[in-house]
Amino acid sequence: MSFRSVFIAVVIAFALILSAFLINRARPKAETEQAAAEFVRASGKCAECHARSQYSVVHEYEISKHAQKSVSCLDCHQAAQGQEKKDHHGFVIASVPLTAANCRSCHEQIYQQFVRSRHAAPAWAAIHGEKGLTPEQVNFSETYQPGGTRRPPHPFVTAEGASAMASGCERCHSVGKPNPDGTIGTCTACHTRHTSSVAIARLPSTCGQCHLGPDHSQIEIYEESKHGVMFAAQERLLNLSVAPKDLTTRDMFVPTCATCHMSGINGLGVTHDPSERLSYYLANAISEKRPNYAAAQAKMKQVCAQCHTAAVIDPVYQRAEAVVTATNEKVTAAKEVIDGLRKDGALSSPPFSQPIDFVYFDFWHYDGRTAKHAAFMGGADFVQWHGNYPMLRKTAELNAMADELRRNHGKK
Repeated sequence: MSFRSVFIAVVIAFALILSAFLINRARPKAETEQAAAEFVRASGKCAECHARSQYSVVHEYEISKHAQKSVSCLDCHQAAQGQEKKDHHGFVIASVPLTAANCRSCHEQIYQQFVRSRHAAPAWAAIHGEKGLTPEQVNFSETYQPGGTRRPPHPFVTAEGASAMASGCERCHSVGKPNPDGTIGTCTACHTRHTSSVAIARLPSTCGQCHLGPDHSQIEIYEESKHGVMFAAQERLLNLSVAPKDLTTRDMFVPTCATCHMSGINGLGVTHDPSERLSYYLANAISEKRPNYAAAQAKMKQVCAQCHTAAVIDPVYQRAEAVVTATNEKVTAAKEVIDGLRKDGALSSPPFSQPIDFVYFDFWHYDGRTAKHAAFMGGADFVQWHGNYPMLRKTAELNAMADELRRNHGKK
């Protein structure tokens, strides 16, 4: 081989190496400064692209349990049965955001627990009624949550308008939204999309995204309770990331919402149906016992018993049930006032068109609910000043309004 040929080969090789160096130096640091193993955990090609413009997505995935178990981006983002597909830079993925269909391929038992719960179809039906749900989905849900799904849309849907629903109520109630692929809801409402975190799902603030405010003030009640105060003081000492089947009171010696309503602890069963341990329909105007009252209460008391004795637990239930009974009596009396006005023709307008409609609605939907929930959750101020006191005041308002309506009706 001539000197000329060798020289040309060396120059070409040097040029290729220099070009590769310059091209690599031009790549984003998000790519070049990460180890190859991390890219593998973040599904290689997906991370290579998304790390440039959406680094948080890649980072959240890398710290997730899915990454630890080598679940790839494509494992979750590929189209599940019934989902539309699209080509995405050489990969075929679902063309819609992830739904429960994408999660159930690995977590079928959890999905079946969830779809039987009030977080599923009844959550959606509380706003829109049966709209969007198939007859089969309605019948299935009614089997487990009687009266929760076969219902008309809430009057507020029309009264407040579509924009208020889309940016307001639906943000929470979409946890039970029917999906085009035939599933209900999305797991990411509680676990988030890319961290897929059990720790986040166990935080009270996660539940508090939806369970707050005057009509379902569970987070405010929890924060006032002794449980909430202790959690605020000792959260850093708790191990929120333990696998559900391994969770003990050594890890969670202060309970959160999930501890009582869903978690398995010290060997107790895990459930994704938060109503499985509830003994009353506390959200209803007049609260009746659930069909599984005895079994549900026994399950919840079993959770309580991991930290407390029966001498502490039983009086709490006795006092709480007394509040339910007293609240039912007050709401029944208020309802009789409204029903009497309608029967006599003194109140004939559509719902939520007269001031008295709102006073009665607030009476049971805000104050009555708050008193009942607080009695079970240890929120004394919410039983009294945010519950019974407003009911006392609104009883006087209702009676005065009713008298005025009857006088005016008599004049007509």
